[in-house]
Amino acid sequence: MPALQPQPELFTLEQYEGLPENTRVEVFDGVIYDMGSPSQCHQTILTELLVSLRNYIRSKAGGCSVFPAPFDVKLNDTPLTIVQPDLMIVCDKDKLDGNRCNGAPDFIIEIVSFGNPSDDYIRKLYYYKNYGVREYWIVDPQRKSVTVNYFEGNLINVPYTFDSVIKVNIYEDLYINFSDISRLLDI
Repeated sequence: MPALQPQPELFTLEQYEGLPENTRVEVFDGVIYDMGSPSQCHQTILTELLVSLRNYIRSKAGGCSVFPAPFDVKLNDTPLTIVQPDLMIVCDKDKLDGNRCNGAPDFIIEIVSFGNPSDDYIRKLYYYKNYGVREYWIVDPQRKSVTVNYFEGNLINVPYTFDSVIKVNIYEDLYINFSDISRLLDI
């Protein structure tokens, strides 16, 4: 019989809140993971998407709010799971406490970093689907693709290219033209 391995101590909310102000980490099931700094391409995509989403919500006088990273989302208390999506839309104001979103946002966009694509395609897909995110987009600058995961009803996992106009499924009439965004990129 193999010897039992010591179990790592799980990271707590108190420990998370005690980290230095500019520490970029996420916590999945009590295990902490460092996050790298975003690239210029990443930030260009983030800015364009943020402005498109914010302008749409304002034009509709909608009750939802859009937040860019870094803004915490606590998906679970025990074991602790805290993420910082690149972009999110939160429609339930009761989930916002002034410091973070407590519970799943309605819509999340992650822009794939060159160093850790499996985080967005595998780990975050699993957590976002299982904790109640309605729609999750994976924007991959290296592949020049956008994968739309719409979790309401049947799972829709649809790949698009950066030449596409893509519907935001949580809204009836919001479309993002990625060809406009891709023209701004040096990739």
